[in-house]
Amino acid sequence: ADKKSISLYTCIVYLLLEKQETKESLIHEVDVPDDVMNKLSLVSLIEPASENISETMAVKYSFPEWMINEWIKSYGNENIKDLCSSLNTQGPMTIRVNTIKTTVEECQKILQQDGIETERTQLSPFGLHLKKRVNLFQLQAFKDGFFEVQDEGSQLLSLLVDPKPRGKVIDACAGAGGKALAMATVMKNRGEIFAMDIHSFRLGELRKRIKRSGVDIIRVKTIRENDVVNELVGTVDTVLVDAPCSGTGTIRRNPGMKWTVTEKMIDEMHGKQLSILSLNAQYVKPNGRLIYATCSLMKHENEEVVESFLSQHPNFELLSPASILERYQLASLGNNKYFQLLPHQFNTDGFFAAVMKRMS
Repeated sequence: ADKKSISLYTCIVYLLLEKQETKESLIHEVDVPDDVMNKLSLVSLIEPASENISETMAVKYSFPEWMINEWIKSYGNENIKDLCSSLNTQGPMTIRVNTIKTTVEECQKILQQDGIETERTQLSPFGLHLKKRVNLFQLQAFKDGFFEVQDEGSQLLSLLVDPKPRGKVIDACAGAGGKALAMATVMKNRGEIFAMDIHSFRLGELRKRIKRSGVDIIRVKTIRENDVVNELVGTVDTVLVDAPCSGTGTIRRNPGMKWTVTEKMIDEMHGKQLSILSLNAQYVKPNGRLIYATCSLMKHENEEVVESFLSQHPNFELLSPASILERYQLASLGNNKYFQLLPHQFNTDGFFAAVMKRMS
């Protein structure tokens, strides 16, 4: 019985929860015996007995070993411990202030009046981190469209896309439209954004958010898979392909995902992503931009998709992310030829993006 108790409480207390005060609260509720707690206190100090770093990290942080191997190849041994640790930690609750309706400072004051303390995000000029998790959706400020819940990394993607006021933009895999709404604020609600998706129920949620936000430049369009909107071919200034992906960059928000993602899934995603990117490249006009993005940490879904696309489409070339982000004093986020956010470096979800220009 003692061993069963230790196993049960280990799973509940140490694998599901991170913060000490939360552990203490749960322990109080279930009345864990002192002798069990003494043994539990040693669990986090135990190191797996293996000289293989992949096996050690997989056991210690509870990840599939193949996934650890992929990350070591991509990010190096020196980053793997911090990456895994950050993915096992609950992400912050972050909002993007709708600057069409209010300012960041004013929104912060309104939330403070409701007893909600916030702090400015480190990177996004539109973001606020909540110091304590609360139900935001019942607040009048939310109903009035003053903010949307959105990870800081996702907010930064709208800056990288760099859509211009009065420009024509496509959000090719719009979903519920978080990035389309963010781009509308960057465009100061001037221009035209076509938010397209094959899932009408997701676009239904976007329609509600558009109404709440006061944005009037987003055109919602349900499309069929592999269909092309002929009237838009070759006419669009900026196309964002935020492609369906494994979502491994968001594991800290859905920990069970780590055990549902497989190597086969990653291979299948690669082909699908390349197809979606190639299809939507048709909309970009000469000298226009194509942005490919994922919330994946897998190279096969990121760099390798872009490299395959460029080898098949010589009329596109990579642009430096740093040259775009420098106007926001964020050039350091694009030091190489791609844009990459890792959870342990910036406390954002994991994001990847590449910016390409159509030459002819």
